[in-house]
Amino acid sequence: MKSTALLASLLLFSARALAAESDGFVPLFNGRDLAGWTNINCAPETWSVREGMIHCTGQPVGALRTLRQYENFILECEWRHLESAGNSGVFIWGSPISAPGVPFLRGIEVQVLDHGYVTNYERKTGKKAEWFTTHGDVFPIHGATMKPIGRHNGSRSFPSGEFSKGTPEWNHYRIVCNSGSLRLHVNGHEVSGGDECNYRKGYLALESEGAAVEFRNLRIKELPSTGAGADVTAPLDQNWRVLTTGIDARGWRTNAATAARWQIGGKIILKEAEAGTTDLWTGEEFGDGEFVVDVRPAKPAKGSVPIVPVVLLRGRDGRGSEVRLEGAEPGKFTRFTIRSSRNVVSARRGEDPAEFVRVVVKPPSPHLLVQGALGLKDTGGAVEFMNLNWRDL
Repeated sequence: MKSTALLASLLLFSARALAAESDGFVPLFNGRDLAGWTNINCAPETWSVREGMIHCTGQPVGALRTLRQYENFILECEWRHLESAGNSGVFIWGSPISAPGVPFLRGIEVQVLDHGYVTNYERKTGKKAEWFTTHGDVFPIHGATMKPIGRHNGSRSFPSGEFSKGTPEWNHYRIVCNSGSLRLHVNGHEVSGGDECNYRKGYLALESEGAAVEFRNLRIKELPSTGAGADVTAPLDQNWRVLTTGIDARGWRTNAATAARWQIGGKIILKEAEAGTTDLWTGEEFGDGEFVVDVRPAKPAKGSVPIVPVVLLRGRDGRGSEVRLEGAEPGKFTRFTIRSSRNVVSARRGEDPAEFVRVVVKPPSPHLLVQGALGLKDTGGAVEFMNLNWRDL
């Protein structure tokens, strides 16, 4: 029975694909696998293909994005939540990896929200849901900017009508993006959008945010370029790959001692305790490359000195070269990028494209092994790490 349903679904997909090509649209999803997409920061099982649909478990929070960037286009897709109060989104003109300190891309979010979310919110807070809707809000997130059209709250554009359907019904989105302007159509009605978007060229992505959701019939029609400059274009992906699943300790060496000191999930958290000696290491070894990490030391007690987080490079036998993340602000996530190439280690704080600054490591850089594990040092104080990404040089 399942094979018959799958065959029917694939035949329907093929028929729609042929029709799409005749009107300038091409499929963004082939109905069989996730070719053309990449899992940014979720577990391997978060995103899958079931009966011709993209299925998302909702765990952890993260994104599945396209391998290439888009500038001007018309994007169409259908979505449905599989449970009441489900939350998800479609990211437009997004960054290649998560924005600093969050699991989301920088970009414009087109909200995908089930009606039960409002019910739950109002029951829990005792307040009317006035700052969001479930009918197609559009808003910039985590560093992106947009001038909203129509009724709005800050930079969040509210829909002009209520046309979305609740679970388990399907909804159709048509998202028209041109020259930094975005318009959302929900089930055939234009409802919301924004102008002067920055970025206005970048990646497309689907969001995982806590609940099972499915997408189908994703297709796109590209429109002529209007010359988006570097200042309004997302950085290109440099083959970054995330080193965590966002759920558990897969990929990291763990034992009873590390379990007592480290909590590994959506973030990697070193618990507050007396000075410790339990460093946390990757199972994989690395050579020349760049390592991105967001770090947030706990605020120190009055009169105490803040903890300086330490990353360990090319470790072996429980030892590695230490890189101190000077300037990590207590109570706030700060992004660091560390480059290790031919025994020269350099780093930068923040996302300024300025040149990397060579840093002192202990022991000195010439003692770096050709290859070794990456580590997070147990400095004895509470600190959080997230968005750990690596790329080979």
